[in-house]
Amino acid sequence: MVKLGVFIPVGNNGWILSATSPQYLPTFELNRQVVQRAEYYGLDFVLSMIKFRGYGGPTQYWDYNLESFTLMAGLAAVTSRIALFASIAVLTMPPPVTARMAVTIDSIAPGRFGINIVTGWQKAEYEQMGVWPGDAYFGYRYDFASEYVQIMKELWSDGVSNFKGKHFQMDDCRLLPAPSGHIPIVSAGASARGMKFVAAYCDLAFTSAGVGDGLNQPRAIVPAVTQLREAAIAKGREIGGLVLLLIIADETDEAAMRKWEHYKEGADLEAMAWMGSQSAKDTRASANSTARLIGGSVEQRIPTALQTLCGSYATVARLLDEMAEIPGVAGIMMAFDDFLLGIEQFGTRIQPLMKSRLGGTVVD
Repeated sequence: MVKLGVFIPVGNNGWILSATSPQYLPTFELNRQVVQRAEYYGLDFVLSMIKFRGYGGPTQYWDYNLESFTLMAGLAAVTSRIALFASIAVLTMPPPVTARMAVTIDSIAPGRFGINIVTGWQKAEYEQMGVWPGDAYFGYRYDFASEYVQIMKELWSDGVSNFKGKHFQMDDCRLLPAPSGHIPIVSAGASARGMKFVAAYCDLAFTSAGVGDGLNQPRAIVPAVTQLREAAIAKGREIGGLVLLLIIADETDEAAMRKWEHYKEGADLEAMAWMGSQSAKDTRASANSTARLIGGSVEQRIPTALQTLCGSYATVARLLDEMAEIPGVAGIMMAFDDFLLGIEQFGTRIQPLMKSRLGGTVVD
């Protein structure tokens, strides 16, 4: 059965840069409700991103954000089954500190916590805090992340690290207690180098086709998933892809499309322009990198960088089933235009129609 998760709303207004889409601020209460309903409907995991600087514009898009690890610690205490992934921006925290934070959350929710590794593509986020190492970092960020993850894994398995690398040097670095079990690592490396990183060090990889292939084309993800599988095979491993999706659903295809057109009419072009200018900073980024996928949405004046499924409940269920059948797709991580409404629509109207979810599950 394909795993399903939610890309929870850590930043204001979710994943649509528009003045006409649902407007909301990120709060613990909002995320608690979303995550508890996801757990109730039998979903498998949730993930919170990390963002230190938004894109501004009239909507102040992503100018309001919660911190990922502290949020997930709170959510760990109010859930009992669902897996929780927090994101760490590797430039902002030494790996032993992140490893210890992970063990702490694992003690709150044993066996349910994982880490999403963020290498960082938006220069302004880190430059404002004085931690940007220079533009050369664009070229070695996955080497940096590789050492980072190796240190964490050593600390979790051995309780000590003496790692000596180009970017980090440990000197009898200690960590106890050990985690209750394996702490999974995920990342969203979309470039060829990013794929090599996830194939070598991660358990799962987030993949996206972006928006360039249009609405309702689940097979647009095939090239990215195929590249991931090939990178994993080269490392002698098997890595599943978790597809990033925006879901816009309603009673009929026409009603859902009216929502989408309404959101496009209100696109926050100022915020999108800022986002595009940031994605262009990495002049060596490959065509399928995260930065280029974001740049593509800006060029097309589409107010989201996520691959989008838009339609009736039956249409969305059918498209999700089609995506779940693609070899290499281990799961799907969903965002919604309106998260509280969207999770209820999914749990009551979409999931019960999905063959890949065996009619869905409600957990009391």
